Amino acid sequence: MEVFIEPIGRLINEFSKLPGVGRKSAQRFAYKVISMPEEEAQEFAAAILNVKKKVRYCKICGNFTENEVCDICARRDRKTICVVKEPKDVIALEKLHEYKGVYHVLHGVINPIEGVGPNDIRIRELLARVGEGEVDEVILATNPDVEGDATAMYIAKLLKPLGVKCTRLSRGIPVGSEIEYADDMTLSRAFLERKEV
Repeated sequence: MEVFIEPIGRLINEFSKLPGVGRKSAQRFAYKVISMPEEEAQEFAAAILNVKKKVRYCKICGNFTENEVCDICARRDRKTICVVKEPKDVIALEKLHEYKGVYHVLHGVINPIEGVGPNDIRIRELLARVGEGEVDEVILATNPDVEGDATAMYIAKLLKPLGVKCTRLSRGIPVGSEIEYADDMTLSRAFLERKEV
């Protein structure tokens, strides 16, 4: 016997498909939707449909946009390209208000265990952009994990013959933390990537 009637069970199943949403959270979301006034539920559903209709990937960098080309690619200096895994990484970096160049979103990283190779992510498109000759530096800002490091090293190897400066975000101990709580890998990176003061 089913615990939930079909419409509630279906809604829970749909919410549980979202990343990081377990069965309990999906149930809470479903109950919230059920308790919403009709108008609020329609606005919620309309927002989902609207984002699916209007949001696309920038034809240059692969970031989210409503147009063919995103605002960043349309307005910024293209001499520096920051390579990231996902569009959400662009948002994280933009919040810093430090970087003034453009981005290149790979839409994944090399991960042989998951069956993702270099041809499955947007490396060819990056090489084409660099090959146009306007780029002075490529910043590799993939995550500091095995897959992110492997992807960064692979891209760096491909960029070397093109004569473009290739850098990687430095890593170390987070601001406000204590050395005794840092993991071995973080401490090791902090020592290796130390800078003169």
